[in-house]
Amino acid sequence: MRATAVRRTALAASAAALALLATACGGSSDADAKDGKDEKGAANGSSSAPKAPAKALTAAELETAALAQGDVKGTKITKTGPADEVPADGVKVDKEACLPVAHAMYGVAQKGALATTKRRVMDEPKTDGKKSLEDVAKGEGADAFKDAFNLTSTFVALHSYEGTAGPDAFTALKKAAADCAGGFTATVAGTPTKVVSMAEEKITGGDEAVAWTVTSESDGATAPVKLVALRKGGSVATFFAFNLAAAGGDVKFELPTAVVAAQDEKLA
Repeated sequence: MRATAVRRTALAASAAALALLATACGGSSDADAKDGKDEKGAANGSSSAPKAPAKALTAAELETAALAQGDVKGTKITKTGPADEVPADGVKVDKEACLPVAHAMYGVAQKGALATTKRRVMDEPKTDGKKSLEDVAKGEGADAFKDAFNLTSTFVALHSYEGTAGPDAFTALKKAAADCAGGFTATVAGTPTKVVSMAEEKITGGDEAVAWTVTSESDGATAPVKLVALRKGGSVATFFAFNLAAAGGDVKFELPTAVVAAQDEKLA
C-alpha cells in the first residue's frame, strides 16, 4: 500500500477514536509524575469479589499507587490536567445499558468512588531521529509512515471505592460490555463516537481483570481501540489505548499489557 493510501485510511478510520481519545486525554499537565491469579476467571469475566468490604485507598495512597515516570520502560508517563476531565453527566449514550462502558472509556468514576487519579502513558517515538513525523507523512514510504505512527497512547484512570462499590462497578462494566457487544453511540461535548462492536480479549491481573477490542466507525472506515479494567481490592483501574498506525490495518495492535502489569504491581 502506498504511503498516501496508508495515511488516508489511517486518518479516516481513526477520526472517531481520536475524537474520543482527545477528549479523554485532551490536555495534560506538563509535569511528569515523579514520584497466582485465576487466569480463566479473568478471561471469562467471572467475579472474585471479596466477601468483606474492601478498604478504600485515600487520595494520597491512590496517588502513590498511580503510575510514575520510569514504571513502564520506553514510555513517557504524565499526570493529566483539568482539560482531561469529563463529568459523568457529560457522557451521553443512545443505549442506557452501555453507559458504564462509555464511562470507562472516558475515565469517569462510578457511584461510590472516594478518590480518582489519572495518567497518560505514551510510547516513546520509534523514529531514527533523522526525520520528523511531518517529514515522514510527506514522504512516499509506507513503511516509514507506519513505523513513525506505531505509537500507543494509554489513558489510565485509577479509582478508589468504598466498601463493595469497587467490585460492584467492575461487575457493572462487564455486564454492560456483554449487553453492548453489538455496538452503541457515545456523545461527549456534542461529538458522537460510534462503537460498532466489542470483542473480549484475554488478560490477567489483580483480583480480576477483563479486556476488549472496541471497534469504532467513521465515514465507513473502522479503527480499533483497547479497553482494559483491573480490580485490586477496592481499587479499579481502567485503561483506554489507541494506536494511529493500527487504524491503517498494517499494524497489529496489542493490549497495553506492560502498562496494566505495572499498575497491577503498584496496587499489590
